[in-house]
Amino acid sequence: MKYAILGGSFNPVHVGHLFLADAVRAGFDYDRIILVPAFQSPFKPGAEGASPRDRLDMLAASISADPTLTIDNCEINREGVSYTIDTLKDIIARYRPEGKPGLILGDDLVSTFDKWRSPEEIAELADIILARRLSGQDSVFPYPHKTLDNEILTVSSRLVREKIREGGAWHYLVPSGARHIIEDRRLYGFSAHNAGEENIPESTETIAGIENDVRTMLKGDRFTHSRNTALLSWDLCRRYDLDCRKGYLAGIAHDMCKELGDDELFRLAHADGGSFSKLEQKKPGLLHARAAAVLLEKKYGIHDRDILEAIRYHTTGTRDMGPLAKIVYISDKIEISRTGVDPELRAMSRNETVDLEILFMAVLDNTVAYLKSRQMDISFGTRKLLAAMQKRNNT
Repeated sequence: MKYAILGGSFNPVHVGHLFLADAVRAGFDYDRIILVPAFQSPFKPGAEGASPRDRLDMLAASISADPTLTIDNCEINREGVSYTIDTLKDIIARYRPEGKPGLILGDDLVSTFDKWRSPEEIAELADIILARRLSGQDSVFPYPHKTLDNEILTVSSRLVREKIREGGAWHYLVPSGARHIIEDRRLYGFSAHNAGEENIPESTETIAGIENDVRTMLKGDRFTHSRNTALLSWDLCRRYDLDCRKGYLAGIAHDMCKELGDDELFRLAHADGGSFSKLEQKKPGLLHARAAAVLLEKKYGIHDRDILEAIRYHTTGTRDMGPLAKIVYISDKIEISRTGVDPELRAMSRNETVDLEILFMAVLDNTVAYLKSRQMDISFGTRKLLAAMQKRNNT
């Protein structure tokens, strides 16, 4: 896939950021833009505003159900001051982009670029894309680059913060998901009295609504995992001619019950009519998949059997899994933020010539080998699946 990178403080994310990302994607035919929020900018060490987690959450809430954008939290996890050259090398190593990744720079950064760490190496590793932020005039930039002929939106994070603090009009300078977080968490000096007398209802599509609920149910890193699972499910569904929206929804919802207590897991899982295995009674956390399938059907009215099957069996697998269930199983195990994943499995997932059954068996075998190496219990569903796959391979 072709990727471009847009880094920044996103303090907060605003419509200008997302418009710029979309303009680059459309203008230069990138498949996906990677948004990289800084833990601390080397040029804005004392910038006011929200915590890194708040800024990450606002970004996540702002791009719901949009597979053309993703978030990488490498700089936040790294903490301290991050440098573009380090992030660029990290992303190239993990994402393995097709060709050089794009690196999006506003023309307001041109005058200071030579003060960045290793500017020549940055220019060698990435295709630099200069976008207009301050004016329509061409900037003098002595490094190889492309120029984006984009419209200028006169909005900045500083302007948004000032308007919030002063009680001005700001609601539609930021995406709705970010606005809700700013209000709920009282960020940037927001207080209830400057929200106005009426709340304007926000209507969202089903997937976006479920995604935002999942975000509130899960801690940040687990939500990041869920969204990356949804993205990989989307990509694999597209490759194998399945409904991408089904894959995305199953991926985003698969872990929605992961942080519920044991009693609630048993209560929800009981509603699917199945019994509880000895392993499930011993390790109730395994029930989160069954519980999520029940919750998605009962609370959100999702009755699609492929989606519910994919969610119910994403942890253990089962005999006669359908294609969507296999895709979600694969995506859950090897998505980009999971650590310790065999690089060969990710390489297989990117290879368009690899058959779904071959990819699924490789991920399944790897998962079983891991469980055995840790002397962990293998579920009855996984054993049945292995037996069925081996029988199929021997015939």
